[in-house]
Amino acid sequence: MFIVREIFHLQFGRYKEAKALLDEAITKGLIKLPEGGKFLTDFTGPGYRLIFESPYKTLADFETDLAREMSAEAWKDWYERFKPYVNHSQREILKQVG
Repeated sequence: MFIVREIFHLQFGRYKEAKALLDEAITKGLIKLPEGGKFLTDFTGPGYRLIFESPYKTLADFETDLAREMSAEAWKDWYERFKPYVNHSQREILKQVG
């Protein structure tokens, strides 16, 4: 089992706008997490973060979902509106060992 975390470090004071766009993407089905996936937020540390956490049985499953999501025109349009609220992002791919 793999856990993939897409971590978006948001601009200070822009959480509400970014969260509204996340809600829009979820409502429109632009972002779909696999069963057991979570949307998380963290208000500690150097700034605000939105974290998309998704479990996958294989990395191939993750790659399939990523390619499908990123190739959709509606997702590309949404992402262009989301990016201005993000200072930087990172991806963690963790292997569950227990």
